[in-house]
Amino acid sequence: MPEISRFLGIIIAMYYNDHDPPHFHAKYGEFEAVIAIANGELIDGRLPPRVLGLVQEWRAYHQSELAENWQLARQRKALKPVNPLE
Repeated sequence: MPEISRFLGIIIAMYYNDHDPPHFHAKYGEFEAVIAIANGELIDGRLPPRVLGLVQEWRAYHQSELAENWQLARQRKALKPVNPLE
């Protein structure tokens, strides 16, 4: 699973040719969640509340870059790194 960002111990990644809706995976320790790009909906999994809040804040800042990476992943092209949360 290609990593596109990493911050505060959180790893953000996308799978190539993954299922709809457009989403990304967030990992933190033993926790993992699948989060929709468009609205931040928690599709599957679980993250600690504070971590989920940080991931949601990051998603809001980088929504267009995430959508672009989703399209690249669907085409099996190289994904672009996304800046971490500052």
